[in-house]
Amino acid sequence: MKKVFSFLAVLTVLVPLIAGAAAKKAPDHAVNLNTASAEELTQLPGIGKAKADAIVTYREAHPFKDVSELTEVKGIGPKMLEKLQPHVTVDGSAPAAAKPTASATSIR
Repeated sequence: MKKVFSFLAVLTVLVPLIAGAAAKKAPDHAVNLNTASAEELTQLPGIGKAKADAIVTYREAHPFKDVSELTEVKGIGPKMLEKLQPHVTVDGSAPAAAKPTASATSIR
């Protein structure tokens, strides 16, 4: 019985932590890929510490000219780019609307 109570106590602590991490809210302003700190980048959907550090490392050698260059960063592919586009910029302007992918456009 003691083990059951211990297990339940652990669950009451872990479940809200896990749920909070999964429900991370994107920032309400555009994040500039060329000036944001790694901590600011972790506020973006799908970006944890490792990817944020990779973005910072990449931009030190290759400042971003376009948001689409994010796919050059290890761990960021087209699907992740699609999620990030509405939240990021490279020049401080409003984020560009997500561009449709080949699968989303009709082929004539």
